[in-house]
Amino acid sequence: MDSENPLGRFLRARRERVRPEDVDIPPAGRRRVAGLRREEVALLAGVSTDYYIRLEQGRERHPSAQVVEALARALVLEEDAVAHLHRLARPAPRRRRPAARRERVSPTLLRMMEGWPRTPAVVLGRCLTVLAHNTLGGALFDGHTHSRDLMRLVFLDPDAREFYPDWDRVAVNTVAGLRAAAGIDAEDPELIAVVGELSLKSETFRRLWARHDIRQKTHETKRFRHRLVGELTLEYEALTVNGAPGQQLVVYQAEPGSPSEQALALLGSLTADVVEAPHDPMSTTKKDSSA
Repeated sequence: MDSENPLGRFLRARRERVRPEDVDIPPAGRRRVAGLRREEVALLAGVSTDYYIRLEQGRERHPSAQVVEALARALVLEEDAVAHLHRLARPAPRRRRPAARRERVSPTLLRMMEGWPRTPAVVLGRCLTVLAHNTLGGALFDGHTHSRDLMRLVFLDPDAREFYPDWDRVAVNTVAGLRAAAGIDAEDPELIAVVGELSLKSETFRRLWARHDIRQKTHETKRFRHRLVGELTLEYEALTVNGAPGQQLVVYQAEPGSPSEQALALLGSLTADVVEAPHDPMSTTKKDSSA
């Protein structure tokens, strides 16, 4: 989980992602390093090379806010990554961790989801486990080995590349979303377990995790290839659940009048006979919550 020198690891990973042409540095013969050299980042950020090296090596761990902003510009970081860099430079004091508690979804939120029979909706936990779903939300992800665990669905499920036609993009964004969760509580035992398992079982996850991409799950257009209704192109909005830190309500919609809207309606009709309130997998067996 990169617990040793997280700031240095992040800086190095992001430095290796920036091409010289991205920051208007002309090519100068063969380069022996991926991305930028340390002295180039230092020059772009307006700090000494020695100081930047100390940051990467962990001998200096608390750059000022001004230096953080300068490094963010030099490394061409997006908004979420900039916020993460600030957290690494000024980590919150460690507090005694409370006893682990099972994530629960509020009854009010469950009732609200029940009122959306034509709109797939799921509630995700901090590690992208499906904590609850309405009937159509469950139907959207049904039929896979890891239907109720989106991290394992993407990287471990044998049907993942069929289910997600744009699997490469989905994989990148999913890992970036987990990285964002890690930035909030990098010592979360569940998070450590998920990262450990996926790093062992998926070379792609291991490579993407090492890139240190940071991106909160907000909104996006995503394509699915559903086993019952075929291709679906859906837009989603991810909303934070203020009463339960770490939880997200994700709501999917199709473009009005589109083939995807018709396919979604068909999926709804195929599941209409299943009279089911929004499901809370955490209230059933442990096996169900990770299936």
